[in-house]
Amino acid sequence: MEWQKWKGHGAMFCANAMWGLMSPLAKLVMLGGAVTPLVVTDLRIFGAMILFWIASFFRKSEHVGHKDLAKLFVASLLAIVFNQGCFIFGVGLTSPADASIITTSMPLIAMVLAAIYLKEPITGKKVLGIALGATGALLLIMGSQHTDTAQKTGEHYIWGDLLVLLAQCSYALYIVLFKDFVGKYSLFTIMKWMFTYAFICALPFSYHDLLNASWDMLTCTEIASLTFIVVGSTFFSYIFVVVGQKNLRPTVAGMYNYVQPIIASIVAVCWGMDPFNWVKVLSVGLIFGGVYMVTISRSRSDLSQKAKS
Repeated sequence: MEWQKWKGHGAMFCANAMWGLMSPLAKLVMLGGAVTPLVVTDLRIFGAMILFWIASFFRKSEHVGHKDLAKLFVASLLAIVFNQGCFIFGVGLTSPADASIITTSMPLIAMVLAAIYLKEPITGKKVLGIALGATGALLLIMGSQHTDTAQKTGEHYIWGDLLVLLAQCSYALYIVLFKDFVGKYSLFTIMKWMFTYAFICALPFSYHDLLNASWDMLTCTEIASLTFIVVGSTFFSYIFVVVGQKNLRPTVAGMYNYVQPIIASIVAVCWGMDPFNWVKVLSVGLIFGGVYMVTISRSRSDLSQKAKS
C-alpha cells in the first residue's frame, strides 16, 4: 500500500511538472501567430489520441460496455475538452502570471467537491495544507518578473482569467467524480476512448483554423514546443494522472497543481528571465509542506475505521 502511494505521488509530480512547462511553451507558440489556440488544443488531442491507440495495440484488449462508454464521454468533456480548451484559450487571452495565480484555486475546489460527492472530511490539516501550498505558489508567482502581454496588446484579459478558472473547475470535477471509475479499466483503454471523444467534439470548432494555419511559418523552436506539448504535456501527463488518481485521494492529487509554478520559476531562472533568491526556496518549502499536511490528514476511510473501533 505504501509503495502504491509513493507511485501516486511520483506520477502526479511528473504530470504537473510537464504541465508547468506547457504554459510558457504554449504562450511562445501562440505569440508566433502561425497557429491559434484552437489549433494547439486540437493538435494535443489528435496527437494523444493516435499515441494512445497505438499503445493500446500492444496491450490486452478490453471490452467497454455502452454505459461505461457514456461515462468516458463525460470524463473526456471534463478532463480534456473543457479543461484543455478553456486553459489554452485562457492563456492566449490573459497573462502567464494571472493564469498561474488562478491555477492555485484547483486544490481548494477539489477539496470542496470531494467533501460534497465523496463525503471526504474537510479537516484542519487539509485546510492548513492547502493554505501553505497556495501561499508558497503565490510567493513564487508574485515574486517573479512577468510581462503582462495580454494587457499590452489591449486584450480583455478578464475573459482569459475566467476561462482558466473554468479549466480548474472542470479538472477538479473530473478527478473527484471519476476517482473510482479509473480503476475499472487499464489507463490506455480509458485514455484512447477519452481522447477519441474529445477529438470528435473539438474538430467541428477547430476545422477552419486547422485549414488556415500557417504551418510553413512555424520555427524549429515552435515545432519542438508543440511536440513536447503533445507527447510530454498530454500523452505522458495523462498517463501519470490516471496512475495518481488510482493511488491518491482527490485532495492530495489536486495539491500537486502547486508544482506547476515551481517548474515555471525554475525555467525562468535557468533562462535568465528571473533571479534566484531565498523567497523561491521558502516558497518551495511551503508548497511541499502543504502537500505533506494534506497527505497525512484523515480520510473518510480513516474516520470509518476509528468509528468501528
